[in-house]
Amino acid sequence: MRLTLFGTRGSIPAPGPETARYGGNTPSIEVRGADGTVLVLDAGTGVRRLGAQLPPDLTRVDILLTHLHMDHIQGLGFFGPLYHPGIQVHIWGPASATLPLDARLSRYLSPPLFPVHLRDLPRITCHELPAPAFEIGPFRIRTALVCHPNPTIGFRLEEAGRSAVYLPDHEPALGLKDGCWLEPDWTSGYELAADADLLIHDAQFTDEQYARCVGWGHSTHGQALEFAARAGAKELVLFHHDPGHDDATLERLLADALRRFQPAFRVSGGCEGAVYELGPQPARATPGASRRQRARGPKPTGADRAAAAPIRPASNR
Repeated sequence: MRLTLFGTRGSIPAPGPETARYGGNTPSIEVRGADGTVLVLDAGTGVRRLGAQLPPDLTRVDILLTHLHMDHIQGLGFFGPLYHPGIQVHIWGPASATLPLDARLSRYLSPPLFPVHLRDLPRITCHELPAPAFEIGPFRIRTALVCHPNPTIGFRLEEAGRSAVYLPDHEPALGLKDGCWLEPDWTSGYELAADADLLIHDAQFTDEQYARCVGWGHSTHGQALEFAARAGAKELVLFHHDPGHDDATLERLLADALRRFQPAFRVSGGCEGAVYELGPQPARATPGASRRQRARGPKPTGADRAAAAPIRPASNR
């Protein structure tokens, strides 16, 4: 399993020289299986560049949306495979009690907000979550609702005994007093994140920001580290950076969190272009572009700890 970060910013894009290291695009991650299967985690503005570098012989791609806040679907209309009649695009996202997923996405992919209607795109299929564990290519995927305003899904991806968990918008500390965490069964996202080889987790706020924004659905660096430690994650990538935090601020927040918490696992700040590899051998991050491989068709079957060596995040490309 190879994960490439194409967008790591939260709330709104924040491009500029002051954010060049960590990146200014909103969330999108490419995940490739050993057989070439392609998954896309969220469709923020980073998904445009992600789509432009996919293999030309790709026949299917699956987009897993955590939720429908604008920063996570902002780039969807600019994802090239949506317009290719030879590519099946399956979109997985949270169910709602009011409208089906395709109808809610159509509120964005239609005039006056966008010139193209979702219904006019050639080969789109929508699936609603959460659902029982299902398979796409070599991946076994588990989902659950997590603590964030409006229906929000967390994802656990498993392949060949390795696991990556994606919780980009998550507030597991909501309601806690004096740092007293709840038991695992009562902690949002715990079941998904337990013993994960790689955990990508929300770390948008400083402590001061969080005090003013309790209930907004985000975490501090310290809360992310505490959650990862309690879940037994082996590697943590801090994600969904606040648009007001430049590279220097993120470096300072990371250094401060490491000094305060001294985690026993590896921690890094998510940078655009970083690549993480989880394989049957000790995992390591690798630079550069992915191999061109043909993506085999996924096989959805739901509605619709293996020990690991540390992973080293690659520098920006």
